[in-house]
Amino acid sequence: MPEVLVVGGGPAGMAAALAARRRGARVVLVESGDDVGGQYWRHLPASRATDAERALHHGWERFRTMRVALANDPGIEIVSSAHVWSVDRRDDQPPLVHLLAGPPDGQGRAARTFDPAALVLATGAQERTLPFPGWELPGVSTAGAAQALAKGERVAVGRRVLVAGSGPFLLPVMSSLVRTGARVVGVLEAAGWSQLSRGWGARPWRLVGTQAKGSELAGYVRDLISHRVPYRVGTAVVAAHGTDRVEAVTVARLAPDWAPVPGTETTIEVDAVCVSHGFVPRTELAIAAGCVVDGVVVVDAHQRTSVPGVLAAGELTGIGGVDLALAEGEIAGAVAAGGAPPPGAVRTRAVFREFAGRLAAAHGIRPGWQSWVDDTTTVCRCEDVTAGDLRSAVRLTGSRGVRSLKLTTRAGLGICQGRTCGQAVEEILASATGPAGLLDAGRTANRPLAVPLRLGELAAAADPTQWPGRPDRRGGRTG
Repeated sequence: MPEVLVVGGGPAGMAAALAARRRGARVVLVESGDDVGGQYWRHLPASRATDAERALHHGWERFRTMRVALANDPGIEIVSSAHVWSVDRRDDQPPLVHLLAGPPDGQGRAARTFDPAALVLATGAQERTLPFPGWELPGVSTAGAAQALAKGERVAVGRRVLVAGSGPFLLPVMSSLVRTGARVVGVLEAAGWSQLSRGWGARPWRLVGTQAKGSELAGYVRDLISHRVPYRVGTAVVAAHGTDRVEAVTVARLAPDWAPVPGTETTIEVDAVCVSHGFVPRTELAIAAGCVVDGVVVVDAHQRTSVPGVLAAGELTGIGGVDLALAEGEIAGAVAAGGAPPPGAVRTRAVFREFAGRLAAAHGIRPGWQSWVDDTTTVCRCEDVTAGDLRSAVRLTGSRGVRSLKLTTRAGLGICQGRTCGQAVEEILASATGPAGLLDAGRTANRPLAVPLRLGELAAAADPTQWPGRPDRRGGRTG
């Protein structure tokens, strides 16, 4: 039976592993967390599980059913706390996949290398947060971090919290916060009514297949009303203030291009701010494998990428939510195991791909955000690079290359390797170069080492005897 390697244990990866197994493949599912579920189904460990899990998660029973099926199938190996750090390209076949298993900060992580017949990438997405003056203050976090604390630890990020940014994700974050005892003083959606109506209001009958989303929305509206949380559109946090931590924020009304409207600024006292401006796919491994990437990983109707034997599913191929991720994962797993795309999953994918398009139209970032970023605003927090540093580098060097500008300013060269600031850095640089634009846009997503690792772990990669299962130079196998 062929071996299918699935990287990512969120909804798409879980669906892919189960679909491949149903078609007879031996499956290895690699997950960086302690348990499957990804960020969407992030939960307390089994030793501390409570009945509250159901209230904090949509589709919780479906997750439990899938998790039990994965754990009880002898043909599926789950490798948890495992981090894929590199892939080796090969002609006309899937790449070799290298991982380290064990706590990220621990010593003696176990190295493993896989030579799969088919590889399914389901690495998901990460939050994007637009910079603003003061966003580096303690107490300012991503909305996802706040939700992770609420779901995974039952801890609120603060007592008086403002949730801001763009996209439907702000609402479940608000619900998680109020359920963990925080007072949410407001939810601010940057998109205005005209942008929202263009995305969600056009041809509403085509949303019939997504009626479950309406039920979710109704639940969030109930939380807004019952906890008296104000919801404002066309509004954003444009600055945070405080000494040792955030104490207040300035919010302002936004024009349709997201530029702040002068004279509309107000101050709100807070002790925590949770900000999210949508999500960007985690494309490091896909890029390293040689897949064609155009913001998202490009796939065909069977979820196949441009690299033979490599498939992609979930947020990696476009931000569309859990239903789209599950459908794409089911298709990718079935095809990876030599089967045909399941017709039901194909129909669901079509419905929720349209939903994804509406999501981007209704909540997509507009370029006016750069007008709230003055030259003193830190953009790259790892290397303490300001927007002024980026703009002056373009002006002084005349360069249009992301690589050279990164080396000049050190933006994106810190511990996060541009995961937090990369897209903002590129957009500020692109604006500074004018109509000519950047020569190598998207370069900040290119990370040959996908995760941090120790020099000793990297050195071990050069010794084949340290990598059980790795093909040796004669084509055989070590270990």
